[in-house]
Amino acid sequence: MKIENPFTNGQIKNYLLLYASIVVIMVLFFIATTLFNDIKDVDKKVFNTQMDESTKVLVEEVENPY
Repeated sequence: MKIENPFTNGQIKNYLLLYASIVVIMVLFFIATTLFNDIKDVDKKVFNTQMDESTKVLVEEVENPY
């Protein structure tokens, strides 16, 4: 089995078509996800910054280990 140069026997056209089809599919998926993914409102995250008693004890132990 001899490996031939794809530029000389016309196989390069098949490789280019395969590459182009993959790029087209990726572009179509990107367009589909951006068009049909309508997010109206983004919920704002609210974090609880108040520490309870057990967290205060853990913080004190970390700051003063001995």
